Amino acid sequence: MLVRSWWSRALRGLLAIIFGVLALAWPGITLFVLIVFFGAFVLVDGLLAVVAGFAERKTNNKWWVLMLGGILGVAIGVVTFVWPGLTALALLFLIAAWAIVTGILQVVLAIMARKEIANAWLLVLEGVVSVIFGVIVAALPLAGALAIVWLIGIWAIVIGLLSIVLAFRLRSFSKKGLTPGVAAA
Repeated sequence: MLVRSWWSRALRGLLAIIFGVLALAWPGITLFVLIVFFGAFVLVDGLLAVVAGFAERKTNNKWWVLMLGGILGVAIGVVTFVWPGLTALALLFLIAAWAIVTGILQVVLAIMARKEIANAWLLVLEGVVSVIFGVIVAALPLAGALAIVWLIGIWAIVIGLLSIVLAFRLRSFSKKGLTPGVAAA
């Protein structure tokens, strides 16, 4: 499943990097702009995950993990656009919850696919980084807005880079016509 949808992971990684760079480039960003950037990022990321999960539903019994994370992302993206006046604190808790849940789902997916993918540790690392980020944001919600913007930007770039590295490793398996487990043997 991950090999066939490598492009989705690469695109999601690129979007995360763009979001992170924008957050770092404009550290004095207003809360409204941050909400718009975050909402757009999570919505598109969720839609891409739903599309990839939907494409895999007939060929892989693990499609639901990708679909669940995508639906969560779409829901949080819609909420951020429907209620843009959310307080900074509420937005931070939404970001933290999304990062923790999607991070856990990525670790679960990696564990489920560990015999099929030689580089499942990249997916585990991506999930762990997301969970740590989510816990930090939830534990320190009253940190300065600038510090939170920088933290969000750095997290998005790290997650994006990890996603792209994993995507291209998966793509190399696809081009060789191999399954990741066979390539590792």
